[in-house]
Amino acid sequence: MNAAAVAAAATHGLDEPARKRALTGLLVYTFFMVAGFAMLMPLVAVHYVDGVGMAAAAVGLALAVRQLLQQGLALLGGMLSDRFGARRMICLGVLLRAAGFASLAFAADLPALLWAMALSALGGAMFEAPYQASIAALTDAQSRPRYYAISNWVSGVATTLGPLLGVALLRFDFRIVCLAAAVCFALNFVIALKLLPKFEMPPQPPPLRHGLGLVRGNRAFLVLVGWLMLYWFLAVQINISFPLLAQKLAGDADGVGAMFALSAGITVALQYGLVRWLERRLSAAQVLVLGVSLMALSTGAIAFAGSYPALLACVAGYAVGAVMTRPTQQTLIAGLADARALGTFLGVSSLSLAVGGGLGNIAGGWLMDVAAASARPWLPWTTFCAVGLLSALGLHLALRGRAAPA
Repeated sequence: MNAAAVAAAATHGLDEPARKRALTGLLVYTFFMVAGFAMLMPLVAVHYVDGVGMAAAAVGLALAVRQLLQQGLALLGGMLSDRFGARRMICLGVLLRAAGFASLAFAADLPALLWAMALSALGGAMFEAPYQASIAALTDAQSRPRYYAISNWVSGVATTLGPLLGVALLRFDFRIVCLAAAVCFALNFVIALKLLPKFEMPPQPPPLRHGLGLVRGNRAFLVLVGWLMLYWFLAVQINISFPLLAQKLAGDADGVGAMFALSAGITVALQYGLVRWLERRLSAAQVLVLGVSLMALSTGAIAFAGSYPALLACVAGYAVGAVMTRPTQQTLIAGLADARALGTFLGVSSLSLAVGGGLGNIAGGWLMDVAAASARPWLPWTTFCAVGLLSALGLHLALRGRAAPA
């Protein structure tokens, strides 16, 4: 551990063993967080469209509600984290998420689905920014890229196992899938309580508006958040448009599980090694732009995929691009955030996912319905590709000053 990291840990009243224990705890937490989400959320569209008979646009609306509420309210979670402590907000958030997923087991119509999604979103809003802020606080500029690469590798393992377990449990009942996902977040309550540190808070915490003032003065951070909205518009299609097409081309839900297994398998195989290899040759900004471009082009190629194997080939290219973008956008956001208000900065960064992801979910379901009704199967995929390429161009222009390798 270098001198900068020692100083950062000391600032929060932590010694080196406590810091390592906390970072290890965050990796365990990450596994259950991602596994619980991945076993359930990709199956929501398939269950409610094919099983319950709802319109894809209606299910897309419900997914958008979760996305918009969670990411939109993440700013509040981050601000409360700066004032009351990250561990406290994480514990509250995972309990709310567990309750939301459990209530989804009994949601049989659109109003009940919207309520379950809203409760799940509120939980995510409370724990997301504090979770990211904890990582930023426990790492420094040198150790952070490596930790994000490891954390995303753990996420890849969880994303591999989650959908497979979800599809297996779906053979019994969709309710069992929901309750199993809720248990994952209940376990995270115990993990957060036992393994995460209770950061020392100032005797008189600054007012909530203090962090917002720091954010407003950081133009580079705000520009990055703005262009990432288009990136998230593209990225969320893996949870709405991709599963719907996989179900259609494969003929059953097993095709959805196999698609996610392929994507996650690529993440597990390449996440750490590929990102570390690229970081020695390119800057985080350059890796991000290349990754978004690859995701966009792979998504556009789905317009020409007339079979399930062809779809899987496009998903593989998309997954490689996602491997490149996940840790690099996290590193860039954390690097531009002000250490005096990490929760608020990470909460504001969630607005890119709130707006871009929310619009992406709504547009994804709507465009799939339009494509089916008008016999234009290429329409959604060319639209997603265009948005992704525009995001890559904007990120390139915004991050030109950060083009030197780390």
